[in-house]
Amino acid sequence: MDSPQKALTYKNKYGVDGIMIGRAAIGYPWIFNEIKYYLSTGNLLPPPSIKERIEVCKKHLQKSYEWKGPIVGINEMRRHYANYLKGMPNIKEYRGKLVTLKSIGEIVEVLDEIINQYAGYNFERTPIELINYHEHCAV
Repeated sequence: MDSPQKALTYKNKYGVDGIMIGRAAIGYPWIFNEIKYYLSTGNLLPPPSIKERIEVCKKHLQKSYEWKGPIVGINEMRRHYANYLKGMPNIKEYRGKLVTLKSIGEIVEVLDEIINQYAGYNFERTPIELINYHEHCAV
């Protein structure tokens, strides 16, 4: 499940009591609150700001470092930066830096630079296309 709208559609159409949220939560943990809020109010929450995204990314980095150590913790975080920064224009150079740095201090400096560079940037929600994969299912 990757959107509040899909969650509501599946709840109403199939009467499900729960849904699975997989890859949509990688680098975007706000999806859980967004779905919960949408199901209870019918309104969408605003997307998280760049500052919110970066602060969660920093916390993720710190926890990864504490849990897996400096080498594995930092290296495993490299795959997550693209998700935290998804939808931002001209972010490729920063992502390139983030995946080559080897210390938390250097990474945090770049993340702080991103906050300053993109201060006030408003994320836009892309339209969600609801596809009924079960429509032509033989079962």
